[in-house]
Amino acid sequence: MYTVYGMSASGNCHKVRLMLELLGEEYQWHEVDSVNGGTRTPEFLAMNPNGKVPLLEFAAGRYLPESNAILFYLAEGTPFWPEERLARARALEWMFFEQYSHEPYIAVARMIMRFLPADHPRRAELPMLLERGNHALGVMERHLSGNPYFAGNDCSIADIALYAYTHCAGEAGFMLERFPAVQEWIGRLEGRHGFRPIR
Repeated sequence: MYTVYGMSASGNCHKVRLMLELLGEEYQWHEVDSVNGGTRTPEFLAMNPNGKVPLLEFAAGRYLPESNAILFYLAEGTPFWPEERLARARALEWMFFEQYSHEPYIAVARMIMRFLPADHPRRAELPMLLERGNHALGVMERHLSGNPYFAGNDCSIADIALYAYTHCAGEAGFMLERFPAVQEWIGRLEGRHGFRPIR
C-alpha cells in the first residue's frame, strides 16, 4: 500500500490523491502541516531533503517527491499514460507548461490569497500573477476549444496536473467564467468515476 505525505489544501498534493482515487488504489494519507513547519522537521527531511510535499512512499523506506514525477510513476501501465508516442510527448508538454507557465502564477496567487494576511507585502505581487495566470488560462482555453483533453481524446496525467490548481483558481481571484472551454473540461474531470474534490 502506498503512503502519501501531503497537505490536503495543496493542489500539488491533491494531484497525487486524485490520481490514486481515479486508479482505485489503496493508500494511506499522512497529513503534514507544511505551512507551519511540518516539512522542516528532521524526520521529514530524512525522507525528503528538499522539505516539500507531496511525498510518496512506494515501498518501505523508499520515497518519491515532486507531484508530477509521482503522477508519472503511478500512471505507468494505465490509461492515464498514453500508449502513442506523440500523445506521451503531448502529455509531457502540458505538464511542463503546468510547472513553468501555470502553477507559478495561479498556485502562488492562491497561496497569497488563502494563507497570507490582507496586509502582507506579497499582496503587491497579485496584479502580475493575475495577468500571467490569465494568459495561461487563455492558452488552455484555446486548446480545449477544439480538444476534450490535453494529450488526446481521454484523460491523462497532464489533465490531472493542470486540474489541481485550475479548478480552484477562483480562490486566487481568477474569473473562470471567462474560459468556458476550461469550465467544461473541469466538469468532464469531475464527472469521472472515482473523482475526489480537494479539501
